[in-house]
Amino acid sequence: MTPHRNAEASPTPAQLRRWRRYLADERAERAVYETLAEKRTGEERMILLGLAEAEQRHEQHWIDLLGDDAARATAPSPRRALLRFFAQHFGSVFVLALAQRAEGSSPYTADTDASRQMAADEMVHEEVVRALATAGRRRLSGNFRAAVFGANDGLVSNLALVMGIGATGVGSGLVLVSGVAGLLAGALSMAAGEFVSVRSQRELVSASQPTQVTLSAAPHLDLDHNELVLVYKARGMTEEAAEHRAAERMGYFACDCDPSRSFRPEDERPAEDHEDTMGSAVGASASSFCFFASGALIPILPYLFGMTGVAALVLSVALVGIALLCTGAVVGLLSGAPPLRRALRQLAIGWGAAAVTYVLGLLFGTTVV
Repeated sequence: MTPHRNAEASPTPAQLRRWRRYLADERAERAVYETLAEKRTGEERMILLGLAEAEQRHEQHWIDLLGDDAARATAPSPRRALLRFFAQHFGSVFVLALAQRAEGSSPYTADTDASRQMAADEMVHEEVVRALATAGRRRLSGNFRAAVFGANDGLVSNLALVMGIGATGVGSGLVLVSGVAGLLAGALSMAAGEFVSVRSQRELVSASQPTQVTLSAAPHLDLDHNELVLVYKARGMTEEAAEHRAAERMGYFACDCDPSRSFRPEDERPAEDHEDTMGSAVGASASSFCFFASGALIPILPYLFGMTGVAALVLSVALVGIALLCTGAVVGLLSGAPPLRRALRQLAIGWGAAAVTYVLGLLFGTTVV
């Protein structure tokens, strides 16, 4: 049904401004999906074009309501403008994560000027974009997790070390040496720990994968004393389903004539299929080392450039604060959570740890060089 303006009840200036903003946002979102579609192929491209087509229908709704007022240009909201900029220059999972948040914050549900269908569209769009972003998040979840944790550990631990040592009143040279030692020790420890963790996880998954021994052993088994049934029962199948599958494996069925009794759990995937979610041991280890080192370098930058005393400590805290805000915001974006809230949480944790060690350094302060 095409919306129309009531001649007896003209829209208020506030309504016109809101409609023009909605129109600008819809145009920006359509441009985002069209831009992303240009960088994709296959089914994903078609899905993005479908989203763009839906946004175009929403555009037309506001154009019909605005009438001649639709010609007056209005800038989209800052979030949509930023989203469009990222889509044009990056086109990565970050853009999909931002688009997911934009779709999830649609005002159409509470606005009677928008149709119920449009409000429902926006809710469904959020789920569509969430699904598109899932693959990218999965690819990042291995090495990216190690990188983010490594950077944050480096920032927080070395800032705490620098603050604690600096509060004791020792010379700036000793603070710098302590910071460099903390950087190297922490980076090596993180790299070794991440390597062992991922390698152990891979070995555990590999040991849990079903083998194909049933295929080679099945033709020689006795149906009346069939241990193959025990294999499938151990994997969680019912007695009836296990007997069905065992008979199939032994060649008594030409095909799996009862798919409902098939047992295809997620963990029957080959171990290599878990590559995306776990990452490689070497990649995770290298990421941990590099990002811990880069994070741990920031607190000691003022000392590397010759600063001393309180000024060096204050600048170190400020630099680490900026870095914590950035890493927290990135994690928030990728997880679909509010980036500002995650950024402030990271900042509070990092500064809190540094404050504790600073107080301890003051309590146990000494002038020993």
